Amino acid sequence: MKMIVKTALGLMALLSVTVFILPEVSAFNGDTVDSTSALFMFICSLLVFMMAPAIALFYGGMLRKQSMTSMMAQCIGVMALVGFIWWAVGYSLALSGDGMFIGDLGAVFGGGLSIVDGNGSIPTMEFMLFQGTFAIVTSCIVFGATAERVRYPAIMVFLALWSVFVYAPMAHMVWGGGFIMTGLEDLGIPSQDFAGGTVVHICSGISGVAAAVAIGRRSDRIMKGRTHNVPLMFIGCMMLWLGWFGFNCGSEGGFDEIAILAMVNTLIASCTSTLVWIVIQYLHIGRVNVTGLCAGVLAGLVGITPGCGFVEVWAAPIIGAIASCVCYFGIIFMRDKSGVDDALDVMGVHGLGGVWGAISVGIFSVSGYSWVGMGGLIEGTWQLLAGQVVSVLLTLVYCFVVSFVLMKVVDLLMRKFTGRGAAMTESEQMIGTDIIEHGEPSYLM
Repeated sequence: MKMIVKTALGLMALLSVTVFILPEVSAFNGDTVDSTSALFMFICSLLVFMMAPAIALFYGGMLRKQSMTSMMAQCIGVMALVGFIWWAVGYSLALSGDGMFIGDLGAVFGGGLSIVDGNGSIPTMEFMLFQGTFAIVTSCIVFGATAERVRYPAIMVFLALWSVFVYAPMAHMVWGGGFIMTGLEDLGIPSQDFAGGTVVHICSGISGVAAAVAIGRRSDRIMKGRTHNVPLMFIGCMMLWLGWFGFNCGSEGGFDEIAILAMVNTLIASCTSTLVWIVIQYLHIGRVNVTGLCAGVLAGLVGITPGCGFVEVWAAPIIGAIASCVCYFGIIFMRDKSGVDDALDVMGVHGLGGVWGAISVGIFSVSGYSWVGMGGLIEGTWQLLAGQVVSVLLTLVYCFVVSFVLMKVVDLLMRKFTGRGAAMTESEQMIGTDIIEHGEPSYLM
């Protein structure tokens, strides 16, 4: 713990010094790049990147001790795999070209990107880097749904394909000028997503559900074992909370008043959602646990993400409070009624929280902050809300169908070439993924 504190203090000191030094020595072209915004986005990229290992700690702590190594291995592997794919082809497919559903290959392997020339107020290479951290984190969210029963090669191949056939098209449709961004506007029902309610949270939540359905449930004998290490889970959650400010504020693409608005809204929504979660859980079961508190934090963060730069501060606690209710009862539904073994409540928190967050944009969005120049229901217009609902439905359908097909294809390939499916057998699940898949337990037992 002391080492973690010292490391955090060292990073803060380094970043503080850099804030004062970098603008003075910048070689950026002043016509295209703002040094302050470039530094701001550099820090935001680091914060978002930190969220990926935070997910490993958060997920691993919530599971049995036989699954801790597995979560870390999946996290490291996916970070490296998706990071490489994003640079090689993902960014190009997502954020170049003018197709309705997918981009082009004009920026493969970073072609045409520059560390000097700007995209808005930051270098184009830095924009690629920041967006790449989003792709990495979103991929890491997905494997929480299939925890404790998927083989390592299967999840790696699945997420490699998923990053190309699901994430890249979604990013293009929402942020790259594709159908959800421009096509819906042409139809008179515009849609907007500031930091990833559809692209990140709904996409990862429903994709996780699709993968979980495709490979089946865990053994009933292991499904009751949860949260073996509360401190690790707590540390992971706090790292996510911190990283989320980079996630949401950096989505402005530079340092200005909207980035500050996004930060304030992110904090207020998450604080409110946590307080509401405390009340709901206490009234429901008569006690409050740390696992629930962490879920409460994430509920507000997910809920405010798509609208953090579009809404006034007074709307943030409302969005956070409703997100807490949606996620709390959504988790109960997914566990008890849905029949889906979503191991770590990916759909309950990210999927359903993202749905509410996207819809809330159509209610609370302010025309003065809006990308499409249109406010929500509060300002008396219904078109934006309609566009948000349509974008949610498109995301749910596309991501579920393609993710389900991809996991089924991976399962068939595993059976053909290894003689084993994507899912581990019941006896293997009882031993645990740490030993079966990695031969390396996290603890001496």
